[in-house]
Amino acid sequence: MHPIPVSAEAPPLQPPDGPLHLRRSGTSLLIDFRTGEPAMLHFGADLGPRIPELSLLSDPVAHSSLDIPVTLGLIPQASSGWRGRPGLRGHRNGQSFSARLRVVSVELQDDGCSAVVTQSDPDAGVTLSTEIRINDGGLLQLRHRLHNDGSDAYRLEELAAVLPVGRAATEILDLTGRWCREAHPQRIPLRHGTWVRSGRHGRTGHDSSLLLAAGTAGFGNRHGQVWAVHLGWSGNHESFVETIGDGRSVIGASELLGSAEITLAPGTGYETPWLFAAYSDAGLDGISEAFYAWFRGRPHHPGARSGKPRPVVLNVWEAVYFDHRLGTLLELADAAAGLGVERYVLDDGWFRGRRNDHAGLGDWYVDEELWPDGLTPLIDAVTAHGMEFGLWVEPEMASEDSDLARAHPDWIAGPAPRSAGGTSSARLPERWRHQQVLDLVNPGAWQYVFDRLDALLTQYRIGYLKWDQNRDLTEMGHGGSPSVHAQTLAVYRLLDALRKAHPGVEIESCSSGGARVDLGILERTDRVWASDCNDALERQTIQRWTEVVVPPELVGAHIGPPTSHTTARTHDLSFRAITAMFGHFGLEWDVRQLQGAERSGLAAAIALYKDYRGLLHSGRMVRADEPDPSLMLHGVVSHDGTEALFALVSVATSFSEVPGRVALPGLRPEENYRVELVYPAAGRGPTFAQVHPPAWLSPGVEASGRFLAESGLPMPVLNPEHGLLLSVRASGGSASGSGAGAGAGARSISGNSGTLVQHG
Repeated sequence: MHPIPVSAEAPPLQPPDGPLHLRRSGTSLLIDFRTGEPAMLHFGADLGPRIPELSLLSDPVAHSSLDIPVTLGLIPQASSGWRGRPGLRGHRNGQSFSARLRVVSVELQDDGCSAVVTQSDPDAGVTLSTEIRINDGGLLQLRHRLHNDGSDAYRLEELAAVLPVGRAATEILDLTGRWCREAHPQRIPLRHGTWVRSGRHGRTGHDSSLLLAAGTAGFGNRHGQVWAVHLGWSGNHESFVETIGDGRSVIGASELLGSAEITLAPGTGYETPWLFAAYSDAGLDGISEAFYAWFRGRPHHPGARSGKPRPVVLNVWEAVYFDHRLGTLLELADAAAGLGVERYVLDDGWFRGRRNDHAGLGDWYVDEELWPDGLTPLIDAVTAHGMEFGLWVEPEMASEDSDLARAHPDWIAGPAPRSAGGTSSARLPERWRHQQVLDLVNPGAWQYVFDRLDALLTQYRIGYLKWDQNRDLTEMGHGGSPSVHAQTLAVYRLLDALRKAHPGVEIESCSSGGARVDLGILERTDRVWASDCNDALERQTIQRWTEVVVPPELVGAHIGPPTSHTTARTHDLSFRAITAMFGHFGLEWDVRQLQGAERSGLAAAIALYKDYRGLLHSGRMVRADEPDPSLMLHGVVSHDGTEALFALVSVATSFSEVPGRVALPGLRPEENYRVELVYPAAGRGPTFAQVHPPAWLSPGVEASGRFLAESGLPMPVLNPEHGLLLSVRASGGSASGSGAGAGAGARSISGNSGTLVQHG
């Protein structure tokens, strides 16, 4: 994604002997080369090992159209008759605006699941290589590299990655949002024309789609065909679904480049971000399985690298905000350790001049007035309790009221160059949270930030950085030219350099909550902060849709105080705990004064998370297509099908007096399972609104996986904004048995008759 020196000599034409068919984990991509162009014929369900004679499958030619069938190439081209969005837009001072790329070579890799296709247009002076791979689990990756073979500059406007969508798709689903309400779904019909989602925030954005999907009518969590894409890029971007006049549809994405942002000098090139794509014939859960398999297969995935489980976190932000007093922070450390917290994070306010959000950003020195002995006394106390110490930073920003901005006004990004010394008259972008963007494209600014963070990580025992980024990059410029692209790469280089220098430090990507959640940043960080909102009701939706792509062990999910600081909504502890359970669990709450039942209840919730985090952070995510919109049912099932944890959550009042039977999907049909309510206590407290609970609720029930999926169990009546957790464990024996292996007093449901039988 930056100028790449490449040999300008194109290899001789080597037409492939046959089509390219990449297939793995139930997914196929079929590319035909008979026209000299790589024509994408199929992306979706596995086609099997035998492909018919492709010459017999040519499309007809309609009246009032081109005289030949129109090819959908790896790069859709007007020169081939494609009348939709072109894959490549660029020119040489207004010339060479329409490329005619043709295949030069096709290299199939040894694994048989990846290839590199190279195309060239000598007249336009460009060569393009496309790298494609299908990973174990079925997630497809695709990216292009464009090389300028000409003797003069080539101005690139767009280079998009696209894939065909099956004709069965009739609906589009994507996500949108805002601060404290990220990742909310919206649906529209798929019609002729183009649906485009543009992100012009300079970061991924609170309203980022995260996932763009097209699917069959009414596709849901567990049913329907779905084609979905995600662009692994943290800067400006576009994603789109397009249906042209002949009925074919494509889905794709590209980096959204600024005016003249990429001009390729002779002999240099540009690389697109990775496009990640998945196909599922089992709804959105199948899409999640493909993404989760890719994440968890990485050697640097959290847990894979360290071998340790995801620690329980206390972040002190909502406990103290900017009021940093050592005594208070030590009390928080004592209280957190007593509850079972494993990582303690000091948030904003520790550095010079930072008493509020008006000043200090960029001055990454421990404030001597607040911390006369540095951070050592707090860190020593935290680590003495056996907890890791974490620290908040916002390295990409600077306050105008800071020593950094006064000394280096030329390091502040904007639409015009600024002078290095004294006061600069160049106009700045409008302030956002009283701050500006630090121009990390400037080598001096980049080196300053690296040196300061490196010094902090070297001096102190810091195991974790909460890396924040709290504003859009409006009018982002370096030296008077647009620079979102270069700034994004500079941030990536900074993260890469710090990780190399301090490989044991974990980094969280926070961007005023969930404004930078993408696979580009997640290649360099260990989790994301899905939202600044800790309201459990809001979080149910935010986390559910963030986790359609990102597995729960990478999504920070904290229990906030009883009354949310961002919505003023009040929730019972059990609802807050159940919500936080399905993520990387933590607290953002002043826990110093907790006593009695509230303290013991929180300690019990933390212990419960520790009991189940191995399952939650390794298993298959399962989301039911629950017909009652007031209920949400989701869970995690182990890959061998022997264990599961389900959450039933009431998000509103229901039209029905009782929930009726609720299905538990995703289990092995012929396996016998024992189902038990594990949280909160059965039939007691404000969670439940009933005279009597269902008979099976205590002491539990045994049933086959088929019965649980097809019939389900009668559920308690939940008050709105409450929930429960169900433990499901294989009990052994055949599902056709009578459940004789059940313990005394247990109830069993026969897999054959479906009748409820009392034992003991």
